[in-house]
Order: sequence, then structure tokens, then C-alpha cells
Amino acid sequence: MSSVLSKPDRLPVESLLLDVADVLATSLDLDTTVRRVAEVVRKVIDYEIFAILLLNEKTQELRFRFQVGYPPEFAERSRIKVGEGITGQAAQTRQAVLIDDVTKDSRYIEAVPNVHSELAVPLITKNRVIGVIDIEAREPGYFNEEHVRLLTLVASRMAAGIENAQLYTRTTKQARILLLLNEIARELTSILNLDELLGRIAELVRRLIDYQMFSILLLDSSGEKLQHRFSLRFNENIHLKHEIPLGRGLVGAAAESQQAVLVPDVTKDARYVEANPETRSELVVPLVYKGKVIGVLDLEHTRRGFFTEEHQRTMTTLAAQIAIAVENARLYEEIERQERRLERDLALARELQGRLLPQTSPKMAHLDVAAKFVPARAIGGDLYDFIPYSMSRLGIAIGDVSGKGAPAAIYAALVSGIIRSHAPIEPGSAEMLSAVNLSLAERRIEAQFVSIIYAVWDDEHRTLTVANSGLPRPIFVHNGKNEVIEATGLPLGLFDEADYDEFKFRMKPGDMFVFFSDGILDARNRKGELFGRGRVEKIVSECSEKSASCVVDSLFKAAAEHSAGVETFDDQTVVAIRVHGSAHASPKKK
Repeated sequence: MSSVLSKPDRLPVESLLLDVADVLATSLDLDTTVRRVAEVVRKVIDYEIFAILLLNEKTQELRFRFQVGYPPEFAERSRIKVGEGITGQAAQTRQAVLIDDVTKDSRYIEAVPNVHSELAVPLITKNRVIGVIDIEAREPGYFNEEHVRLLTLVASRMAAGIENAQLYTRTTKQARILLLLNEIARELTSILNLDELLGRIAELVRRLIDYQMFSILLLDSSGEKLQHRFSLRFNENIHLKHEIPLGRGLVGAAAESQQAVLVPDVTKDARYVEANPETRSELVVPLVYKGKVIGVLDLEHTRRGFFTEEHQRTMTTLAAQIAIAVENARLYEEIERQERRLERDLALARELQGRLLPQTSPKMAHLDVAAKFVPARAIGGDLYDFIPYSMSRLGIAIGDVSGKGAPAAIYAALVSGIIRSHAPIEPGSAEMLSAVNLSLAERRIEAQFVSIIYAVWDDEHRTLTVANSGLPRPIFVHNGKNEVIEATGLPLGLFDEADYDEFKFRMKPGDMFVFFSDGILDARNRKGELFGRGRVEKIVSECSEKSASCVVDSLFKAAAEHSAGVETFDDQTVVAIRVHGSAHASPKKK
């Protein structure tokens, strides 16, 4: 390959500008314009690899609009971001980019083998980049500054012509379909009942084309057969039950090929399968959604040649909107079915979760016990449990799983099962937390963990041992005064091994412990204010001489009143235990 321009005067600038002006004056068709731009450029530079890429301003991507020498698949699929590659660099910098050897330039995007030289010049009009002219050559250093100057000159003039052609193309298309799109937007997209939608489609199409027979067939779940969902024959609604396999008849051919089928005389088309003896002309348009056929529109008439190419173009344009409306209606129907099933499943799940929680409070000689759990959603990730030990002892667990909803509930059930599986050996508080942590580490689930307080009550000696793995610090009430127990620890399920501190308390009559999840503390009101620990401690103090149920009920009531009108964000759980009798002597703490 050799450069045409060996001297600047081989192609006078005046002659070049005349060629450019001729292109601009004689065509507003975009395909014609870009093709003629390529012809003018060839007079400047003898190329074998050439492309005009136009910019999609919304996505900021360059797409091939015309090319010579590129693999068709590459040109069809390529989307080059502004700033990427040599062409993207030219668009971003708004300057011509000349590369003598692309093999030494990291920006180069290879599409054609053995390319060395590349020249990319931006198309700029009204101070806007609308695309790039790109030329490549297999010889190193093929392009020179004279090429840059002349190609920049061509680009500066041609940009306006290309933009005008784009505008003209858009305008003519919009003029044909504007009324259709407005009608479709108002009428079709607002109808979510499929049967109602199909009837309305028939009415709208009638206003465009005076058909005599009309059907809408939708692809069945197998994707192999078309089923009649709506049919009109001479203005009369009829019900057709037969199915049509893909590829059979005109409707099957349209669905299989994803192309409209226009037949002026069905008696002369071998694909036609007679269903209506009166039919002479037929137009079948596929309904395509996201690249897949979901059905077809079938129009028939008793007059030969009734349907035209203009009818085909109109129906093809309309079919795209109809496909969206039909798919939306089908999706809505499916969502309704799924919601009904989900509601049933959630109701069952909530019932099952309720069954997993203790059905009654344990009966102890010296201890009053109360507990309550309210999920933020239908089901939640908080848990509590009471586990009988021997020798009048009781294991008490309260937990809060990360996350919400069904995943948290399932994880909570897993944790509850693990706690129960370790209960027969009657571990101490810290020992239980370590054992649960080890079990969860063996079956670790990404981003899932649980915070648990585990306590063991000895009813004979009236002692309580407590260990915490991340729940809010519990409140110990003694002699009518609150004491926050500084028991903390790492959540379970995050680390293979973890040690936990254990606190032991000898409790007196009237002493009380209150355990709660952070859903209580984090309840927010309309102003965004948290319920907070201060309110919790105040309510606990007010109930210090009353029952454990007083604390539980009062906390939930106050939290609900605080967050009235605001959606509950987190699961809420409270467990309270109180030693029977009136408060007097101080407990001993180890």
C-alpha cells in the first residue's frame, strides 16, 4: 500500500472542499452520507482499513456506523468507551491522534491483525464530538502530518452533514410513529390485566388497519408452541384452542425467524396452513422481548394484497411496544401468583418460627421469667430459648442474627439447633458460646454471624452466670437500682476460635436481669431519634418492684409508641428474669 499524497498539491484543498460540499448538499440519508464520506477520504488517503464511529451521548460509547476492512462481528458488537483505545482518546481529547506503531502503544485495541499505523480524527460540530473517523494501515509510519491536516479538514466539514443526516433520520421516524407511541404509552402500558390488554390491543390495531380477522398468539412455557390467547373474526370474539408449533404455517414461520411475514396471496404460499377459508392476504408480526419471541400478531383479510409494506412497518414498530406491554402484564400476573404463594409460605414460616420458640415460660421455684419476640418482617433473625438443666438449673439464650427476613430466620433456626445439640452436656455460659462458635465456624456462611447472651440459672443456690458475644450489655437490678453489666465479646461465626468472659452473680429476692436485642435500642421515631438505653433503663427501674412481665410488656409498649408511624427496622426481643420476693440484701459478684 502506498500513500496517494506524495505532494500537498496532488489534491488541491479547493477540490476537496467541493467534494465535501457535494456530499452535504445531495443527501440527508445517514447511510448514504457516511458512505460518501468514506469515498471522499479515499481521495485523500489510500486506505484498506477505515471506519466511521458515532458517539452515543447517553452511554458515552463509540459504535461503528460504517467500516471497511474490519471483521463484521467485531464491528457489530464493539462498544468503545470515550477515552479507551486510539479512537476513544481522539473523542476524549477532541484532537487528532496519530500513531506510527500501535504495537508500542498500550491504548491500542486490536481488531485487524498486523496493523501498525493508525490515525483517528474526531468529528466535531457545534462544539460537540459526535464521532470519530479512524484509519489504520499495516505499514509502520504510514500516515503523516499532511494526512492529519487534510483528514481534520474533511472531518470538520463532514461532522455537520452527518449530524444533519442523523437528525433527519430520527425526525422522519418520529413523524411516522409519534401518534402510535403516544397512544401506546397511554393505553397499553397502564393495563396490567392480560385479557383486558389483549382486547385493547385489538381495538388500537383496528384504528390503524381495517383488518377482518385478528389473533394474538403467545408462546407457551415450553417455548415450542404458540397458543391462541385472543381472536376476532369479523368483529366477533371467538375462542380457539388449537396450538401451532414453531416453524409451522405463517405464524410459526414469523415466530421462528423473528421477522414479519407479509403474504399478498396465501393461496400461493406453500407455508400457509388453511384455518379460515375466507382468508386471502395475511400479515404476521412477531412479538419480540429482549431478543426472544413471546408471541405473534396475526392479521388476515379476504382481499388479496390488502396488507402493504407500510402496514408491515407500522405493525413492526407497534409490536415492539405491544411486546413490552404483554410481558409486563404476564409478569404482573406471575408476581401476583408468586406473592400469593409467598404470603402462604411466609405465614407457614412464621408459624414454624413461633413453634421453635418456647411456648410457655419455665416454672422455677424462685424465678419469675418473661420473654417476647417481635420480628421486623414476617419472620426475623432474633431468638430466645429456655433449656432445662439437671439439679434445678436453667439455660437461658437470647440471640440476634445479622440481617433480616428469611435468611436470618433460617440462620437463627440453625443456631437454635446447635444450642440444643450442646445442651445435654450442660455447658457453662462461656463454654456454650465457644461451642456454638466452633460449630458455626465448621459450617461458615458468608456475612452471617450471631450475637448471643447465654446465661445459666441455678434455682437452688439462686446464682446466675452470664456470658455475652455481642448483644447489648444486660441490666442487673439490685435494691431498686440498675447496674449495666460490662459483659461483651465477639459475635459467633466470624472466627474459628474465641474466648468469652463469664460473670457470676448471687441473686437475692427482688433482683432482676433484663436481656434485650439492639432492635429495642435502635427503634427510631419520625425525627430519627433512637429509643436508646436511657429509656430502657428508666422503664426497667419503674418495674423493678413488679414482675418480669411488667418489664417485657412495658419495653415493647414504649418502643412501639416511640416509633409510631415509622417502619420497624430491626427485630426486637426482650427476656427478663426476677427472683421472687422483695429486694433487700446485696448480691455477691465474682
